[in-house]
Amino acid sequence: MGQQETVATSLADTVREGIGAALAQVDADLARRYPGDPGTRQPVHTVYVPGDVFAADTLRSWGDQALAALDAHAPDAAALAAVLDIPDELATDVHDRVRAKLIREPVEDLRIDFEDGYGPRPDAEEDEAAARAAALVAAAHQDGTAAPYMGIRMKCMEAAVRDRGIRTLDIFLTGLMAAGGLPDGLVLTLPKVTYAEQVTAMVRLLEAFEKAHGLESGRIGFEIQIETTQAILGADGRATVARMIEAAEGRATSLHYGTFDYSASCGVSAAHQSLDHPVADHAKAVMQVAAAGTGVRLSDGSTNVLPVGPTDRVHDAWRLHHGLVRRSLARAYYQGWDMHPAHLPTRYAAVYAFYREGLEPAAARLAAYVAKAGGDVMDEPATAKALSGYLLRGLDCGAVDPAEVARLTGLTRADLDALAGRAGEAGEAGEAG
Repeated sequence: MGQQETVATSLADTVREGIGAALAQVDADLARRYPGDPGTRQPVHTVYVPGDVFAADTLRSWGDQALAALDAHAPDAAALAAVLDIPDELATDVHDRVRAKLIREPVEDLRIDFEDGYGPRPDAEEDEAAARAAALVAAAHQDGTAAPYMGIRMKCMEAAVRDRGIRTLDIFLTGLMAAGGLPDGLVLTLPKVTYAEQVTAMVRLLEAFEKAHGLESGRIGFEIQIETTQAILGADGRATVARMIEAAEGRATSLHYGTFDYSASCGVSAAHQSLDHPVADHAKAVMQVAAAGTGVRLSDGSTNVLPVGPTDRVHDAWRLHHGLVRRSLARAYYQGWDMHPAHLPTRYAAVYAFYREGLEPAAARLAAYVAKAGGDVMDEPATAKALSGYLLRGLDCGAVDPAEVARLTGLTRADLDALAGRAGEAGEAGEAG
């Protein structure tokens, strides 16, 4: 007792050292390809507004229209709960939080669209719209009215529109630089990607811009929009989306599923194009596995059923949207697109109910894990990581409050970040992508 016992071994140190040397390249490759969560806030949605429609008051206008829809079609907690089948014990809290969100921060992520939502225009007209977008985004950041994430969707890298897309991007970024520099939370979306080489072209384009302005290499990231079958499965039978992440050379920030373009490319008729169609589930499952561990996030698409018209029609559209958002959340697609201001009440209602109904069970499991208290569920580190990530996403969007999470878990935000494997400043809007 008191002396360290010597145990017998059979292998020489050179064996261990040799294995370490043999796997050194694998270790480095794993660290490079799978850095884990970037530690930044992920918005719960993306709102697309055509480049000619975006204005200085767009964010506030969307919030006001969403509040008007809520007041007209579900003026109190009971009414909203009845439409969306929200449990009685959550109804008041969810309704109050949705209203507060629509007042405080109605849009988490805004994309000014110069692609399908904008269409082909005379060059002078698109030039002017791109310059105007840059000025408005810069002004919003200067006066404190910007969404946490803002940017543009350019035209794609296909030959017919490539030059126009590059020019619009150049005008927009140059305008931001002239107005004081690239803001935090800048997001760029590259649509209709079919080949990894198009992603490489985007990387080279951004490298050239950074060099021209003396920016740090890698400063500008971008999203890859998955809207074609070729983006999921290549002609060689390989998962193209994984090659696209690699081709981005660390600049890819997220993968966005394009519901209607992708469905159409699979031959799905218009009446059946939806987030829950089997072709959509397959594409998103491939995207999810390809992105896992890479730090690249995943976003679901949208529904084109708008909550407009008489109350019964709005309620039908709300139930559809709410159900689709809930379905996505359960599948770990924590972001999606919203196409109309009246989608915002059901977006936030679904998100807030999702996090609030699981708050106490998740907190109890995480507290037991940290305390090694056991209980009726024996969790592993991977589950603790998922539990802390769940709580962090709830905090980021306003579904839960820091004080109640601390009370239920005994953990600080920094503790949750560490358990979730988050690096950097969690909860902050990320840079350029």
